Amino acid sequence: MSNPKPPLRFAILGTGFWARYQLAAWREIPGAECVALYNRTRSKAEALAAEFGIPAVYDDPKALLGREKPDFVDIITGPDTHAHFVGLAAEHGIPAICQKPFAPTLAVAEAMTEACRRAGVDLLIHENWRWQTAIRRFAEVLHSGRLGRIWRARIAYDSSFPVFENQPFLKEERRFILMDVGTHVLDAARFLFGEAAALTCRTHRVNPEIKGEDAASILLDTTDGPTVFVTLSYASRLERERFPQTTILVEGEDCSAELTTDYWIRVTDRDGTRAFRAPPPYYPWADPRYDCVFASIPPCHANLLAHLRGEGRAETTAEDNLKTLRLVEACYRSADSGSTITLAD
Repeated sequence: MSNPKPPLRFAILGTGFWARYQLAAWREIPGAECVALYNRTRSKAEALAAEFGIPAVYDDPKALLGREKPDFVDIITGPDTHAHFVGLAAEHGIPAICQKPFAPTLAVAEAMTEACRRAGVDLLIHENWRWQTAIRRFAEVLHSGRLGRIWRARIAYDSSFPVFENQPFLKEERRFILMDVGTHVLDAARFLFGEAAALTCRTHRVNPEIKGEDAASILLDTTDGPTVFVTLSYASRLERERFPQTTILVEGEDCSAELTTDYWIRVTDRDGTRAFRAPPPYYPWADPRYDCVFASIPPCHANLLAHLRGEGRAETTAEDNLKTLRLVEACYRSADSGSTITLAD
């Protein structure tokens, strides 16, 4: 009987809001061990290290990489810092997992991807939205062929959740909802329906206290599939708050399928409707207000770790996630110009 592979040793760079939950999620996945934390404000890293029993803390990322020599790093900082930390990892020959959006602009993301390619190290993107339990189950329905030819779909992430309370820095982002949530939802659209050939986007700034857009409406013409309408909003006053759920309606020649609130999946054909629930698993460390989002982190970690261990291919490599970021950039171009953008352009 062969001996099991030792766990991969990793370090987390950045100990802000999301780091606590990603660290807790790593502990749900066998085969990885966090050995060090970095934060520019050392006291924040020390507090998280004490809570989770992490042996080493740094306020100098170069020192961490040089001394600890981790098998990979998990970068959980703001987008403006990602290129710096990914570049440091590449210089040290260390693979990196990078939080989404993995760069503030497409040009920077492409340069980061090329730097890791030249260094011969993996760059993977922590894109967990497509790993939500309900979205994975919904994809199984779509791929079963029960709907026949799919001709139209709608994906909605519409909410008035006070996101700025936990992440106040988002108020200052001049590119807000398309970069913050749009990267998630457009990636899910690619996962479900394939690539887009063209898109049209309109944006809105409803909240006068923020600098960026807090709502967007996007029409995608997919290459080989349906017309897809995507709505994003943190300004939607609805009878029932939907945060953090994404709702989906797909229409096919033979029937329709819906992912509705409370994780109900309904399939309707000429004979009626059949329904089942696909709720997320419960984790005691997760904030219940973010239930499906936090529950999507462990399977995302598992997929990325399998890639790093040579046991599979990550779904969200940098090369793949560039396609999502190109959609986001095209959305801003469309909104600024008022025109339809052909993705080949």
